[in-house]
Amino acid sequence: MGSEYSSRTAAHTLEWIEAIVGFLKPYTFLSNAHVVNFFKDKLWEALDKDWISCLSREPIQNLLLIPSGIVQAHWPASLKEFVSTVRSLSLPQRQANLEKILPNVHITSLGPVLAQGMNVKKKHEVEVLSAIVDSIARSVKAQTIVDVGAGQGYLSQVLAFQYDLSVIAIDASSHHAKVAEARAERIRKHYAAQIHKQQYQNKNLMVPTTVICHIMSADMLKTLSRSVLLFDKQPALFGHPANLEQTKLHQCDLKSEASLVLTGLHACGDLSVKMLKSFSECEDIKAVVSLGCCYNLLSEEDSATSDSEYGFPMSNAVRCAGVCLGKSSRDLACQSADRWRILGDESGIHNFELHAFRAAFQMVLDKHYPEISSAHPSIGRQGKSLRRQKLRGSLKSWLDPENIVSVSLDGKQFGTKAEVTRESSETNAGDNSGIRLDQNRSCYENTPSNNIKFDGTVHTDMYPLFERFCHSGLCRLGLGPLPDMKLSGIWNEIAPFTGLVGPYWSLRAALGPLLETLILLDRLLYLQEQGSQVEAFILPIFDPVTSPRNVAIVAKKV
Repeated sequence: MGSEYSSRTAAHTLEWIEAIVGFLKPYTFLSNAHVVNFFKDKLWEALDKDWISCLSREPIQNLLLIPSGIVQAHWPASLKEFVSTVRSLSLPQRQANLEKILPNVHITSLGPVLAQGMNVKKKHEVEVLSAIVDSIARSVKAQTIVDVGAGQGYLSQVLAFQYDLSVIAIDASSHHAKVAEARAERIRKHYAAQIHKQQYQNKNLMVPTTVICHIMSADMLKTLSRSVLLFDKQPALFGHPANLEQTKLHQCDLKSEASLVLTGLHACGDLSVKMLKSFSECEDIKAVVSLGCCYNLLSEEDSATSDSEYGFPMSNAVRCAGVCLGKSSRDLACQSADRWRILGDESGIHNFELHAFRAAFQMVLDKHYPEISSAHPSIGRQGKSLRRQKLRGSLKSWLDPENIVSVSLDGKQFGTKAEVTRESSETNAGDNSGIRLDQNRSCYENTPSNNIKFDGTVHTDMYPLFERFCHSGLCRLGLGPLPDMKLSGIWNEIAPFTGLVGPYWSLRAALGPLLETLILLDRLLYLQEQGSQVEAFILPIFDPVTSPRNVAIVAKKV
């Protein structure tokens, strides 16, 4: 069922959703699990004993292939069926042949001027998405593109300067807007100079218009969309729907022939949902090309309220079925099977180490600081900074309590003094976005682990790393270090089960693509429920290793 790209009927989409929901029901204990409770609640005991027994003997590379649906011949039949079924029900992630599937799509490489400042991932995404948006816009004869969550304007500027499209770039951050406008002006000057050299006197440069706005609701985005063609080429600032009502823009009507295309490159959480609702409810929006992101930030329907602004579910059918995900499952939907697949043995081991250490650290908190444990503290993942410190041979200074800034339980102030200073200067330029900590790498990324195989064997050489992890975590929570004896007692208690972390989290990660598929199919079904006047489909448009959130939802009004 999941072997083809979905562009069929609402009935087919609903059938697919029902198959996923039915399959997931017996495994909610797995999708709703949380790493910190692994040892505390003995989470592995809920799994089939034959599965755990088999996987605890598997080499690390076989575990890392599980989320990609790859099974081994010697596994129990039920385990092979589980992994294969997950894969068959999930949307294919491999990048589609876009120039064959979509009419008039011609992907061209960005030149050095437009690509300046982009990393490999961003350049790939902008090259592909800009070509698709251009194709869709021309097919519906749209006059203007509205780039929602435009950030620093990379996509907007390519659409304007390379594809000669009128673009409105909307973002909530005034800092992003300033950076985008400065970048657009540099690009404009470059192209203006080229035009002057070639004596193209009648050539007009399309420069994106920047709008600073917090999109509070789908209605607010609709209002912006209806007014967007009337903006002067100056930044506009809106912070609340009430502000819109006070502007003359809100009083004006667009010309009847006006048409727009909404697009968003990884519009976060509910923002992607608001885009789709605005498309269906605003007649001036003729098409939408949306790539979602951060499913963990999606709001879910609360049965105690009648609020219609939640992010999941969107479709009437899924809402009536009472399908609920929960935060842990939405977190899990962000997992990338392709990223797991390309991990080397060492990186895989380090990821499993991190899971084991964090779960064991929770045991320390439960036993010695129960009031802290019950508040569900965040200690972050000591990633890039610890890696840099260790490469410089200064791990001891990282773990020195005098070099650690105490952390509040909401996780908003933590890290070394040097890290806080550096991150503050990087993230707080012009706004109040707070301190961020790397969430992508293991905290012991370069620690030798040649003897740690996570194959069920107890390895005492993991204890020194756990001890360091605990001292750092306690310092980050503003707590004093514990005597080694107390830490070693907890480690000895859970050490026999550390080899089960890899098998458990590999199986859990396999459900990630399936949960993402469920979220995306619900959005597709919402569009299909609008009737025959809407043509909608979903398509993987990016390379999934380069950009894991690679599935676009494309819809046009017929």
